[in-house]
Amino acid sequence: MLPIDVAAHGSRWRGRHPLEKALLGLGLTVTAVCLPPWPGGPLVAAATLAVLLGPAGVAGRELWRAFRVPLGFCVTGALPLLISLGGPDGFVALAPDGPRHAAELLLRTSAASLGVLLFAFTTPVSDVLPRLVRAGVPAPVVDVALVMYRIGFLLLDSMAQVRRAQAARLGQTSRAAVWRSLAGLAATTFVRAFDRAARLQEGLAGRGYDGALRVLVPQASLSWRFLTASAALLAALVAGTLVLKELYL
Repeated sequence: MLPIDVAAHGSRWRGRHPLEKALLGLGLTVTAVCLPPWPGGPLVAAATLAVLLGPAGVAGRELWRAFRVPLGFCVTGALPLLISLGGPDGFVALAPDGPRHAAELLLRTSAASLGVLLFAFTTPVSDVLPRLVRAGVPAPVVDVALVMYRIGFLLLDSMAQVRRAQAARLGQTSRAAVWRSLAGLAATTFVRAFDRAARLQEGLAGRGYDGALRVLVPQASLSWRFLTASAALLAALVAGTLVLKELYL
């Protein structure tokens, strides 16, 4: 399993209803996108970090390992705003308001990414997908998602085993050996993917699969106290951003 999935299964909020965590995490994401980037972005990011490291109990090292990937995309998306192509200053020149626009985009996207990570670190996928049927999502779509989620981890485990076997056979000693190992890894993974799919189909057929995967869903009830606290936090962020914006103006 990926570290973020391990953290989600062992989260303090594992027993809470996924809808509660979705409203909080996605609410923080929407707030980060809709509020002015300054001071909205820093306020939302600080509040999300406080929730992640505090009540949610997410380890700081695990959070950084997961956050640095979307942060890289945020930085990559903000960099093009620093330059302008064509114009009186030349084919490539610094944009007049480039640093400001880049900083605003970086603040918004990084804060929004933390809101998504709040939901991901506290809610396993296996707790969300079965409940989507009750929300109106067609059962076959949910079944395919569950199967692909399972196969994804099986393939990652197979790739790790192949890489360890290649390293034990001196498959990483030179650049040429690395390329041969990568080619072998891709071919082996491709073959094993079809093999896993065929075995899964045979297993489902042997267990009387009738078009629907029935799994046990952990029972959880909505906590109105949690929902009220989440709404109060979002309202406080909106009010604080608007007040601080007026003070700075």
